[in-house]
Amino acid sequence: MNPVTPTFLWLNPKGQIVSIQPGVYQTLGAQVMDLLHQPIASLIPEWTLEVWRRHWATLLAGETIEEMVNTQHLLEASPPVRIRVSLLVLAKSRYGFVQLQETGTSDHEFSQFRQLVDNASDTLYSYRLTPEGFEYLSPSIERLMGYSPQAYYENKDLLLRQIHPDDLPQLRQLLAGNVMAETPLSLRWFHRDGHLVWTEQQDTLVYDATGEAIAIEGIIRDITKRHETELALRQQAERERLVSAIAQRIRQSLHLNEILQTTVSEVRHFLDSDRVLIYRFDVNPAEAANCKGIVVVESVDHLWKPMLNHEIPLNPNESPELQCYLNGRSHIINDISQESDSTLQALLNPFQIKSSLIVPILLQSSEGREQGSLWGLLVAHQCRQERHWQPLEVELLQQLATQVAIAIQQSDLFEQVQQQGEFLEKQILERTQQLEQAIEFDAMLKRITDKVRDSLDESQIVQTAVREVAVVLGVGSCNAALYDLDQGTSTICYEYTNFIPASQGRVSQMGNFPELYTQLMDGRYFQFCSLIPNPVRGRVAMLASPLFDNQGVLGDLWLVHHADYIFTELQIRLVQQVANQCAIAIRQARLYQAAQTQVAELEKLNRLKDDFLSAVSHELRTPIANMKLAIEMLKLFVPKEGEKAEPQRVDVAQISRIQRYLGILNTECTREEELVEDLLDLQRLENNAYLISMSLINLNEWIPTLIRPFYTRVSDRQQGLHVDCPQHLPPFVCDRLNLERILVELLNNACKYTATRGDIHLQVRQTKMTLNEDEDSENASSAVDAIEFCIRNQATIAPEELPKIFDKFYRIPNADPWKQGGTGLGLALIEKLVVQLNGTISVDSRKGWTSFRVTFPNQRQQLTVDSES
Repeated sequence: MNPVTPTFLWLNPKGQIVSIQPGVYQTLGAQVMDLLHQPIASLIPEWTLEVWRRHWATLLAGETIEEMVNTQHLLEASPPVRIRVSLLVLAKSRYGFVQLQETGTSDHEFSQFRQLVDNASDTLYSYRLTPEGFEYLSPSIERLMGYSPQAYYENKDLLLRQIHPDDLPQLRQLLAGNVMAETPLSLRWFHRDGHLVWTEQQDTLVYDATGEAIAIEGIIRDITKRHETELALRQQAERERLVSAIAQRIRQSLHLNEILQTTVSEVRHFLDSDRVLIYRFDVNPAEAANCKGIVVVESVDHLWKPMLNHEIPLNPNESPELQCYLNGRSHIINDISQESDSTLQALLNPFQIKSSLIVPILLQSSEGREQGSLWGLLVAHQCRQERHWQPLEVELLQQLATQVAIAIQQSDLFEQVQQQGEFLEKQILERTQQLEQAIEFDAMLKRITDKVRDSLDESQIVQTAVREVAVVLGVGSCNAALYDLDQGTSTICYEYTNFIPASQGRVSQMGNFPELYTQLMDGRYFQFCSLIPNPVRGRVAMLASPLFDNQGVLGDLWLVHHADYIFTELQIRLVQQVANQCAIAIRQARLYQAAQTQVAELEKLNRLKDDFLSAVSHELRTPIANMKLAIEMLKLFVPKEGEKAEPQRVDVAQISRIQRYLGILNTECTREEELVEDLLDLQRLENNAYLISMSLINLNEWIPTLIRPFYTRVSDRQQGLHVDCPQHLPPFVCDRLNLERILVELLNNACKYTATRGDIHLQVRQTKMTLNEDEDSENASSAVDAIEFCIRNQATIAPEELPKIFDKFYRIPNADPWKQGGTGLGLALIEKLVVQLNGTISVDSRKGWTSFRVTFPNQRQQLTVDSES
């Protein structure tokens, strides 16, 4: 009597079955699910709840229960079963550990059972956990896996090498004793010959007397055919769904790129491939000796190199499979390494392609030919490992290629219709826009023409034209530049900008851009796009048109816009017309301005003549009146006409009066003479006919002599005169008489316009000054030695009067506290004399002081030249 493998159960303290070894069916003839969570009485009727409570108390006392029970109520003709129950503690929980074991089995029965197990199609096994390894494997394992049981007994790692990598974690959990008794375990294995085997197994743990798991027993069933059948059915359904979905998408959409992208994405998901792409030929390979194409859409796993936009040339001589595509046949490559075509290998290897399925996309011919044109290829790639493409997969790609071809033709037809409609709509729109633009251009030209007719203001007319052109044409900027042909410059005088940075006021040297201004000076327009970006406005498109009339070119008109803009012929003609109108306006405005300038100049000359005559008349009349009065007074001392002259004694008082009257006559004659002399000197200076005589002046001796007469004058008026003249001034070369005339006039004015107790200062100092009288000489703009004379007096000149004080006959109103009067020619004459002597004169009045600064160069060289002459 040899017992077979025992069966184990776990009972909770209430006597309920909480876990059962799956082999209970062989031992008791009962299903696991029928017994699980049932009281032990359902298996052993004698063990009622009361009996179990006594047994549980016995177990808690540390004792073991052993009995023989009859299980014929579960399985007929079954022998008695020995039951052994012990206490088992797991994770602080107590269980009753039940071992059921048949007795009375004969050797003959065991032999029959063993023969049945060995001949079963399913594989039975027993795998011990410590040490790891198979105790038993039924011979069917060799048919299932390709290796005999002995191979697994000898090499315990063989099982791990055969398991599919994705299922290895599940196998490791099983070998670690984590058995899901209620759920069959599905695993994938690699057969010895390499094909994939699907199995389903039911496993159970075997425990020893202490309740420790010591082995795993189970049954392995080959479900490869069932899985392949299920997979084929799923693939068939998925294929039909995919084809239907793509066909539906084709019916719903006419956007080719969207259809193609959906196709490659859905196909890659369905085939579980690494890459699916669509390759398009640039020309029909049947009509060209050499052709190439490009990958237009792609769906690729992130692990692999993309091929999107990759260009692939195909030559019929180097690519014999091309003829296969032209005939509508697919090209199946299960292992690229086995391909004899080295060109194809060189093309696919850089993208780690191991297997490829290529299906042609043929468009139906509109001419009714049997074979359509080859548009492109629908391609699936496998990069992870070699792949044996199934007929179902090939058929799917062929069906999808047909659907894609239909979509391409529909999209082409739709695009043709759409393009034709867009072309017609564009033509209508262009003609409408041209008509509207022509009307707008005419209106703009009328506005500019009206402005030219109604106004003679050059700036107003040109600015209006520039603004109208920029607004009507919608350009970024429009500006008008005027030429100065003498200086060779072009200045942007008028501008209107929308979004281009402003350039108004910029001056360009025309000689620096001969390629531009040569054409403009010839009266030709041009447009271009700048190749080098401008630092301010970047790259722009420009149109330039000259402003010219029958007398020559006056300037140019520039339009600036975006770099990719092209000015149309209509716009160019408009700009030329506007440029012509601007040229006419500028010419008219300049003629009008010249006429106005001439009129203003004549009016000024007439006014000056009147002022001159009035001033001269007044200045001449005043001395004459005084002289007439003196003569009348002298007549009193002379016998009247007809009276006899008798000798008379003249007393002292009469002599004094006669002398005073003679003094008046002498003074007024001198005044009249000086006035005439001043007028003549002014005329000579203005006509550059004034004679200059240079001489050497010792300033340290000359200045005191010059100042001496003024001390008496300032003393009479209670004024102060202060002279600051440094010792050892260098010899100074200048025109002595004119220098004296200048300083005396300035000192006279200082005395004349300084009030009582006011101060007058004369300061002499050495300095440097710049000569610019001869631009061609070597010494032009060089600094030379000079002497500066500064006459300051306590008096104030209003700021608005300062620019007028050097005008002829001008006298500052209410500025003469001594009421001495004057001709108003003194400062005018002084300014002319200073310029004649290459000097400078300036005046400022602030904080109660007025200062005249006169600077003369030390002209020793001029003295030498005069001496030699």
